Amino acid sequence: MSAKMLNITMNGLPMEVYEGSSILEAARSIGVDIPTLCYDEGLSGYGACRLCIVEIGSADRSKVVSSCTYPCEEGLEIRTHSKRVLDTRKMILELLICSTPGSKTIQDLAAAHGVITARFKPEHEDCILCGLCVRMCREQMMATAIDFAGRGPNRRITTPFDESSAVCRHCGGCMYICPVCSSRCMGPDADTTLCSSCLNLSPSCVEVYDHQQCWMPPDCGTCIRPEGEYLPATGRIIKVETEA
Repeated sequence: MSAKMLNITMNGLPMEVYEGSSILEAARSIGVDIPTLCYDEGLSGYGACRLCIVEIGSADRSKVVSSCTYPCEEGLEIRTHSKRVLDTRKMILELLICSTPGSKTIQDLAAAHGVITARFKPEHEDCILCGLCVRMCREQMMATAIDFAGRGPNRRITTPFDESSAVCRHCGGCMYICPVCSSRCMGPDADTTLCSSCLNLSPSCVEVYDHQQCWMPPDCGTCIRPEGEYLPATGRIIKVETEA
């Protein structure tokens, strides 16, 4: 029995998706980039960070939902980069960066989305409650050595009864997938909450260079190569024009 197809509209583009697909999966299938933090392809959707929000519905009755948990529906209208969505994402990133300024992952996301100010007090927390480690332990390692405990401001991730777990295999999967502890940056030692120095969005290239001067792979194609060099990305050979 063939899977049922649904007709949706994403950013004005009609498309078909398989029934049961999330909005995030549909967007990635056509190359639409939606930022995520608590999402991983090998784990179930959780919708904790809210970075993957999109706007659905008509303009007068639209609402914002998390794309990693919202299933596609017949006739659904989706806007992934409306002003409402972009403004909300920036606010979320401001809150996240002030919660854990020591996370390089969040610093890079903030820089990539134009967050240049942080209006909240830095807290230097060690956890953003994204649940990646919990789902990794439960769904991939089949251990359930850690889980959420408490509610509201007392919510945290811990082992049963805050004691050493007998089922923990010390695999390190929870630390590997954690966006806060996997890669640290300056954090409390930085001059500002937002450093914006880890991510370079604009290649600093010269007109003609050798490979030792380039920080990108040799098939990037964004810069001018030495004369006669073949570019696999573009399928052309560089010709440098010189003044007579």
